[in-house]
Amino acid sequence: MGWRSRASAVAVLWMLAAVVAAAAQDPDQDELERAFPIVEPDHGHTKLRLAKEGLEAIKRIETPIAAVAVIGPYRSGKSFLLNQLLSLTCNKGIWVWGTPIELDVNGSKVSVLYLDTEGFESIGKSNVYDDRIFALATVLSSILIYNLPETIREADISRLSFAVEIAEEFYGRVKGQDVAFEPAKLLWLIQRDFLQGKSVQQMVDEALQRVPNNNGDKYIDEVNRIRDSLAFMGDNSTAFSLPQPHLQRTKLCDMDDQELDPLYIERRDELKQIVTSMIKPKLVQGRTLNGKEFVSFLRQILEALNKGEIPSTGSLVEVFNKAILERCLKLYNERMERVGLPVFGNFGFANEYQSSKLCEAKFSECEDKMEHLQSLKLPSMAKFNAGFLRCNQSFEMECVGPAKESYERRMSKMLARSRALFIKEYNNKLFNWLVTFSLVMIVIARFVIKFFLLEVAAWVIFIFLETYTRLFWSSELLYYNPIWHMIVSSWETIVYNPMGDPNCCCAIIFSCLLALPRCQETNRKIIASFVQRFLRKLQSPKNRLIQV
Repeated sequence: MGWRSRASAVAVLWMLAAVVAAAAQDPDQDELERAFPIVEPDHGHTKLRLAKEGLEAIKRIETPIAAVAVIGPYRSGKSFLLNQLLSLTCNKGIWVWGTPIELDVNGSKVSVLYLDTEGFESIGKSNVYDDRIFALATVLSSILIYNLPETIREADISRLSFAVEIAEEFYGRVKGQDVAFEPAKLLWLIQRDFLQGKSVQQMVDEALQRVPNNNGDKYIDEVNRIRDSLAFMGDNSTAFSLPQPHLQRTKLCDMDDQELDPLYIERRDELKQIVTSMIKPKLVQGRTLNGKEFVSFLRQILEALNKGEIPSTGSLVEVFNKAILERCLKLYNERMERVGLPVFGNFGFANEYQSSKLCEAKFSECEDKMEHLQSLKLPSMAKFNAGFLRCNQSFEMECVGPAKESYERRMSKMLARSRALFIKEYNNKLFNWLVTFSLVMIVIARFVIKFFLLEVAAWVIFIFLETYTRLFWSSELLYYNPIWHMIVSSWETIVYNPMGDPNCCCAIIFSCLLALPRCQETNRKIIASFVQRFLRKLQSPKNRLIQV
């Protein structure tokens, strides 16, 4: 698990606002006017832990809390967006706020917490780590702002599987009843200058339309299921677009409103009004939460996650239901002991524990295997599929007992997501490899082995790749071209075959290419020496006499 040792020790969630009037009158208010971590990874980066300093700041809040979480890819402008929502300037520092935010919602005072999260897909972090951060943000927030640059990808929709499960379990099926906690309202925020004549809501609706799945791909089925659920939950979501604030994005922190695009200022103010209108207190079991209760709720979530080694793509609903079941069984056993019947109270718990332990070990093993396959230097779809199949088969054979059903669902979702991410990275990696390979072969063919036909072939590949992407402004369109499919087939034949694994032989192959010119030079010298000796023999006196 190399990613764990490299994962940053920075805070997972940062509290960017929320102090109530009572806290505002506190003599230690100045100490609160900065950002606090509330959850961070432990030293082993296997579990999450609470940050005491941040929790103490939240505990001061006595009025109901509404949390607004912003999630999105790495370096997509989440922190700048939060500054704009809080009316803060960057020269004070992103982690600093000024006036406490207190709103009047339906006649009651509500304190607003803004939660900033680590960006998805950043360097040095596992995809599993991103899923865990997303799970926490989904459960804690009243409003979930999904900040996306330019467009909506399938991977972006896939990440919402957890939010969909929460909504289906606690909202869709039991509307009008007391529920464990209500799901967050989803705000799609697309940062894009133009939408090609479409509204942002039309863009979201098109992204949520089902796509054909003639080949029966499990991942497409899963994403289509999420699309259907998100479309059904349309009343609980909103779409909004923001133009770019300025062309010089690296200098945004040094600019005031007068320097930003007027259209951006107008749309930003509209966004503030929309977020304000959507804010409602966080409800758990039909009750609002003050600071101490919010911290208690957060602690329960982390305990549930950490007991399961933080299930990355498993349902938090299952964890909660399991905890309820355990409490019921405990109460049942206590009552039955009073009756005195010959009931072996620990047998059921021991069996379930052993089953969970066994399935968790196989699940973690497959998770590690998928991470390894995604990091191959020479990507191979055939090798990934083979590893995928072996992992699934070993899990089916070795995971047994009462915990198998829940772990099977977690396993299928994890494998589907890993496959989707691999396919996305596969084409990009292969494209970069082919461009680099063609350039290297041009140099070798011209200056090393001096093979004209090889040089021409390398030039053809290089020109095709570069010209196609320039003409259509994207390398993604290339992936649907029949020529690209032929290239992929040839690549798979080379990198995944019974003769050996090129991932293990890259250094040997490269050394052979470097040694090839020397071998050719040695062969030329041997042939030249043989010819010279042969000519000298022909010119000797003995041979001349024979000729006469």
